[in-house]
Amino acid sequence: MGNWSTEKNSEQQDIYYEHYTLSRHEWFLYSAQGIVVAAIFVYVFYRSLLLFLVALIPAACYPLWKRKKLIKKQKQRLTVEFRDAILAMAAALRAGYAVENALMEAVRELRVLYGESMMVKELEDMIHKIRLNQPVEKLFLELGKRSGVQAMEEFAQVFAVAKKNGGELTQIVERTVQVIGDKIQVQSEIEVMTAARRYEQKIMNWMPIFLVLYLDFTSPGFFQILYTTAMGRVVMTGCLGVYVLAVWMAEKILKIEM
Repeated sequence: MGNWSTEKNSEQQDIYYEHYTLSRHEWFLYSAQGIVVAAIFVYVFYRSLLLFLVALIPAACYPLWKRKKLIKKQKQRLTVEFRDAILAMAAALRAGYAVENALMEAVRELRVLYGESMMVKELEDMIHKIRLNQPVEKLFLELGKRSGVQAMEEFAQVFAVAKKNGGELTQIVERTVQVIGDKIQVQSEIEVMTAARRYEQKIMNWMPIFLVLYLDFTSPGFFQILYTTAMGRVVMTGCLGVYVLAVWMAEKILKIEM
């Protein structure tokens, strides 16, 4: 797995979850995947060594697209861990614990659930800074900003106002848990409802490719005219354009933002 982008402060490194540094292994793996896909598409639509060499450039950039997916996935994990953290924190506050002790209780519960996860490390760092007399509301605001997760930023802002004005922290934390929990539940339900459609989409995306390869294997020379004449190349370019448009539209239809 790659490394999260970091900036050093006076004590230790802060993690910025909007950035992700791919490891050498990930660069090699995703670049290889991009090259393989490029080779398949060039073979199916053009069968040109020159075009394949040109296609190596965008294919090598596939890790940059993959990095966006990794960032999104990790932020989803962070949101789930944050929900469980403030749920444990709310229970501790309701039992009469101080904020620092409530955070320690949250660390214990999260370690049981997730091991040495992102939120465990964040909360441990937060506890350390609280002991150095840094305001807890400031630490939550910094975490919310670094996370890039809207729910965490909103919680930090409400928590800071409540702490400053003497609001009821327990009720605020519990309300935030409910809001984040509802959002995660809706996202999960959407994922379940669209899982079958996404699977079908992946199959349909590759069906034209498999069909061409199958016909080419069973009937050698069947598509030869499409690769050896100017009109044939124009037709194949048009087919590629329609194919890319269809894949893009399918992605847009199944992409539901929360």
